[in-house]
Amino acid sequence: MAVDVAPSLSLAHAGRADRWSLDVLSRLAVVPVVLALFALSGGILWVLGYNYDGLTGSSVTKIHPATYLTLLVFAWRTVATGNPLSYLGHLAAQRPATLLLLAITILVFASVVLRGRPNMAGLIDTYIAACCLVLILSDADDRLIARLRLLLHVIMTVNALLGLYEFATKNLLFPFRFDGQAFETDLRPSALQGHPLINAAVTSTYLLSLMSGAKDLPQARRFALIGLQLAALVAFGGRTAFVLTLLFGGLYGLRATYLSLRKGRVSLLAAAIAILFAGLAPVALTVLISQGFFDALASRFISDGGSANARIVMFELFDHFSLSQIIIGPDIEVLDSWRRIYGLEWGIENPIIRMTLYQGAFVTLLLAIGFGLFMHEIAKVSLPGVWLPMIVWILVINTAESIASKTTMLTKFCVMILCLYHPSTIRRR
Repeated sequence: MAVDVAPSLSLAHAGRADRWSLDVLSRLAVVPVVLALFALSGGILWVLGYNYDGLTGSSVTKIHPATYLTLLVFAWRTVATGNPLSYLGHLAAQRPATLLLLAITILVFASVVLRGRPNMAGLIDTYIAACCLVLILSDADDRLIARLRLLLHVIMTVNALLGLYEFATKNLLFPFRFDGQAFETDLRPSALQGHPLINAAVTSTYLLSLMSGAKDLPQARRFALIGLQLAALVAFGGRTAFVLTLLFGGLYGLRATYLSLRKGRVSLLAAAIAILFAGLAPVALTVLISQGFFDALASRFISDGGSANARIVMFELFDHFSLSQIIIGPDIEVLDSWRRIYGLEWGIENPIIRMTLYQGAFVTLLLAIGFGLFMHEIAKVSLPGVWLPMIVWILVINTAESIASKTTMLTKFCVMILCLYHPSTIRRR
């Protein structure tokens, strides 16, 4: 008598999947984690009495609240599964590169503590939080991802509207502060993301993700959100993010339009919107230019406060250290002295250069390998088209300290990619 083993195999597979699915508490906790991640900037936290961006105050406040929540959820997941070793084995099968980067970061953190190097909080906020949240989301179902995706759309819409309001009124509600001191000369909007450059990077990623991802959105809504985010990107004043978004986004848009026309798959609504936009765009641009909408962004190209020069001068720092010092990391006090002499008080505006000087070339190489594999894995589990925001984001973060210092940019990027390029975004017709 023949025995049909297919149902039993599918049931066994479902049983294994259910074992690792997020429990009720984890599902409920992930939403406030993402909300805190995208809605609590350093300026907002300062108003709440939490000195996140400064050097003074309790060391507890140097870690972002979203990171604490992420670590709590991850710890709970490890315990709630019943067998921590089996859970780690499951994660190693699901996200091996993420687990590798987490292990590398923990080793680097131990080295930083033992050697008395800076950026302990940065390693936790930048890498450990990102890895843990990606591992948690690897077991999220379509319903939870859809809920997080809706939350992202709402938060980024509010962020853009708030940025445009601050740009128009010159009234920053939650300005970027360092130990409570706001930068009075920088009137660029802070919105919900805090620093203007972080706003620009996050907005650029979201905008490009709307173009090549977020397949569940209707075209009219997608075009409206893209227009809103593009206006906000101008307001935030990030030159690199703006230029790269226009360049890569424009090329992608032309390619998508050509393929649609070639296949004959052009909806009447999309065609009507495109024709209307083409007709109104010159008028709108003329009005915006006459009202000075692009003046702040243009001024960043004319006078950048020494940023471009800083990206050239930083290479001269290597001349003052031997090869062995560069490999293991030079003396911090000597390095800081030379940095001030070269006028780099605001930092070394490249993550690889900064990491190499402050942590050593060996540590930088380890993290670079882990980071590269991590990015490849994020792209591999995402829908096609993820290359668009990923390339632009990587280019943008290389124009500032970004992931070489304390930042939540990496975690935000991962959440947006995993939600907006999730297979569940493909609408069923």
